[in-house]
Amino acid sequence: MEQAVRVFGYSGAIVASALVGALWPLFTDARRRLVLFLAFAAGVMLGAAFFHMLPEAFEVGGAWAVGFVPVGFVGLFLLERYVLVHACEEPPECEEHAKGHPAFGMTAFLGLSAHTLFDGVALASAVAEGIGMMAFLAIVAHKVPSSLSLASILKAEGRSRGRVLWLVLAFGLMVPLGALLYYGLEQVAHWPRLTPAALAFSAGTFLYIAVSDLLPHIQRHGRDRKLANIGGLLAGLVMMFALQFALPEHRG
Repeated sequence: MEQAVRVFGYSGAIVASALVGALWPLFTDARRRLVLFLAFAAGVMLGAAFFHMLPEAFEVGGAWAVGFVPVGFVGLFLLERYVLVHACEEPPECEEHAKGHPAFGMTAFLGLSAHTLFDGVALASAVAEGIGMMAFLAIVAHKVPSSLSLASILKAEGRSRGRVLWLVLAFGLMVPLGALLYYGLEQVAHWPRLTPAALAFSAGTFLYIAVSDLLPHIQRHGRDRKLANIGGLLAGLVMMFALQFALPEHRG
């Protein structure tokens, strides 16, 4: 029960962060510092995977569990490549897509929502192993720019602010839904190695998002501020590394 309360407490904070990210393009110019934020988010996701999720999965489940890392990485690649739209993370690019494709907003909403289900699985499995805070920070760092890009697309299609916020809320609620999916699978499967396997799988999805989605955007759109973006990436990595010592018992 305590774990479930913690998971859904984190989920509520993630949903709130998604709504805050959506407010940015609805009421201000969101373009200036987004690449720097994406660089920081990439560092946080890489740090969460390498410094927390993978070591914990190996400690609890052994080398066998770590074999699920490529399953998560390749699985998300195949899902994104052949099933989902690859939603953009840069507002000007998003707006151009939306103008040329009237249904692009709802397609992006469905694609990003499917991604977010994996975040819910990652959160629940991380809390089960006592490293929920690490997964929470990584998800928030990625969810803000994702909701920002989604709101930019929907705004460019001419949707009202209220409608955009409702859709972003539904997108954010995929996190607790993903957590419920994890708990449902745990109840049905009764597999003692499910949690470390799910944690390793989730680490693979984090690595895919950082390497395939975030870093290429930084490479393409951050050439005018290379040092700042490298600094943002390193800041995310250093923060997650330092949390190993700030939270030595990994309770969260």
